[in-house]
Amino acid sequence: MTTFETIIIAIVEGLTEFLPVSSTGHMIITQNILGVESTEFVKAFTFIIQFGAILSVVVLYWKRFFKLNHTPAPEGAGALKKFLHKYDFYWKLFVAFIPAAVLGLLLNDFIDEMLESVTVVAVTLIIGGVFMLFCDKIFNKGNEATELTEKRAFWIGMFQCISMIPGVSRSMATIVGGMAQKLTRKAAAEFSFFLAVPTMFAATVFKMLKIFMEPDGVAIIKENIGTLLIGNAVAFAVALLAIKFFISFVTKYGFKAFGWYRIVVGGIILAMMLAGYDLTVA
Repeated sequence: MTTFETIIIAIVEGLTEFLPVSSTGHMIITQNILGVESTEFVKAFTFIIQFGAILSVVVLYWKRFFKLNHTPAPEGAGALKKFLHKYDFYWKLFVAFIPAAVLGLLLNDFIDEMLESVTVVAVTLIIGGVFMLFCDKIFNKGNEATELTEKRAFWIGMFQCISMIPGVSRSMATIVGGMAQKLTRKAAAEFSFFLAVPTMFAATVFKMLKIFMEPDGVAIIKENIGTLLIGNAVAFAVALLAIKFFISFVTKYGFKAFGWYRIVVGGIILAMMLAGYDLTVA
């Protein structure tokens, strides 16, 4: 990839990773418009630059991300209960992360097969878009007093598993999961951002390990280290802006606009396929 192509793809990643619009669908369109060949490195690149995107969450929410629970533990709590109480935030993230981690390892090959189907991506974009036109009315019953319990965190994690279907959008699945657990739109979106950190970090590390296990994997990474650094830096900066915009927008207006947008993007992909474009998924 050229530096220009690197920057454009990283901008798309940073913009779409935390919005409920499917970064995969946007990668399909962007790579084909730019004429970027879907090589093994390009496939790896789209995963590795997620590190820059998740770093933006840590920086933007660093006070909350590194805050321990210093309130007194429940009376009579044992050593383990006291430990989990102190590290309550991380414990709930871990509980929400487990379902996707387990299913991701078990179904990795099947997920890769689905990822190769552009039709699946386009159709799920459209179906998800139609759903988002109505999800505010269906799930928007949260209130500020709702506490994020272990049980609610686990069910949000189960919703995240739905995003293993390409085109669904991890952000959309987890936000809807949070709203289904009576969280407000803002609280659900923020927990979705937090949950992205362990989930996307694990996916990035897993992809990196697969590359290093290839005969020429280390050489490929060394050869393209500059491209990876630029991609992560751009994804980081753009994701910071995207998160701020999304929280403000969704709190005021809900998800209907994103629903229409998903339908349009899915329609564009289908139209490109019908027009004879050879679309591939990175």
